[in-house]
Amino acid sequence: MSENPKLHRVLGLTDATLLVAGSMIGSGIFLVSADMARDLGSSGWLLLAWLVTGVITMAAALSYGELAGMMPEAGGQYVYIRRAFGKLTAFLYGWTVFSVIQTGVIAAVAMAFANYASELVPVFSQKNVLFSAGSFSITARHVVAVVLIVFLTFVNSRGVEGGSLVQRVFTSAKLIALFALIVLGIGIGMGSGTLGANFTDMWSASQTTQDVDSKVWSTTVMGGLSLLAVFGTTMIYSLFSSDAWNNVTFIAGEIKEPQRNIPRSLMLGTAIVTVLYILANVAYLCLLPLKGTPDGADAVARGMQFATEGRVGTAAATVIFGNVATTIMAILIMVSTFGCNNGIILAGARLYYAMAQDKLFFARAAQLNTKGVPSFALWIQCIWASVLCLSGSYNDLLTYATFASLIFYIVTIAGIFVLRRREPDAPRPYRALGYPWLPAFYIIAAAAICIDLLIFQPRNTVGGLIIVAIGLPLYFIASRSRKQV
Repeated sequence: MSENPKLHRVLGLTDATLLVAGSMIGSGIFLVSADMARDLGSSGWLLLAWLVTGVITMAAALSYGELAGMMPEAGGQYVYIRRAFGKLTAFLYGWTVFSVIQTGVIAAVAMAFANYASELVPVFSQKNVLFSAGSFSITARHVVAVVLIVFLTFVNSRGVEGGSLVQRVFTSAKLIALFALIVLGIGIGMGSGTLGANFTDMWSASQTTQDVDSKVWSTTVMGGLSLLAVFGTTMIYSLFSSDAWNNVTFIAGEIKEPQRNIPRSLMLGTAIVTVLYILANVAYLCLLPLKGTPDGADAVARGMQFATEGRVGTAAATVIFGNVATTIMAILIMVSTFGCNNGIILAGARLYYAMAQDKLFFARAAQLNTKGVPSFALWIQCIWASVLCLSGSYNDLLTYATFASLIFYIVTIAGIFVLRRREPDAPRPYRALGYPWLPAFYIIAAAAICIDLLIFQPRNTVGGLIIVAIGLPLYFIASRSRKQV
């Protein structure tokens, strides 16, 4: 350790924007549209769900800009919540990020990387069991996922410049590849008549579900309140695919001119991804029928609804490239998930660093190594994310985490109103666009989705609330330990 290592402000607007976009784009855009197509059964409602998701995400990002300008410190959202609502609420957020939100996403993205790697190198398959004890087993796929997490943690522990370089290369590559897939998909699909067929009667919604016991699929026509209820719950997929945009706020201490560059990167990054996501779904609709049959002979017959293993991106690419599409998409998704995990790993440790400075996390996490990086925080995050990988519990945790994330986004944006009232003269280099209407719109829209989820998916949402609540006794234990020091 050097005497006084400091965070290095070396990241510019391009780095920050690529972190926003790169953290958002993982594997979700290539998968979740199949679930949403079954839930909505309508091309119009499907595209509207992605559009609403984009609008909500951009409303939140534009609102965060004000807080980022006021508090250009490492820890980002944790710091915003602490200033507006105090250390208890901030700790509950930080605890949830560490236990589920950040580490659960790292685990899930690493497993997605390993899953597609096994298509190129079969020895990495989950069928290759390396250790087994009762119902617990460790497969080659688990090992690949953990190795990826360890490798990216090591790269980021050697300095923010290395992590930023990885982010630049891999985010640029996946943006170009996704854009190329969109252009080819729309260009080739426009002449097929598939898009026109999908847009015929495009607002007639129906939900296709499978009976748990008989495994028989059935379709129910929807309208009115039932449609709104399903519309709200299925958006959990698109919201999860659009999450992690806030990670750039965690590394505010390493961004040049953060008062200007963080708000701009939030706006640019979320706008780029929103446009790409909507166009990707248009490309899918150009190439594949929205509706299909589960036992269809090929990708077109199965449609978006029944794409093999939900891989609607691969199904669409098959129409363009034929059988080689599986390999092409495996490489694309590996590039995508590699860059996504790099950004999430890089950013997460800075939040724990801020918590440790408040004596609400492991004390060593408040220390920087000679490269100006909170390496201990990085490795603690690595260990817990790896445990989640091996336990296989990350899928359930992710469902809980998305709900918890929405709650804390609401809390954070509510902080804008609190601070405007409490600290009217505080310097605000950037003021939230459309205040108070745009921040209020986000709070109302996100709260409506949360209520919808609480009513129609209580198991998953209550699980998220329980994880947050576990932080309460931990906070008082940490506070007591802090007083005794």
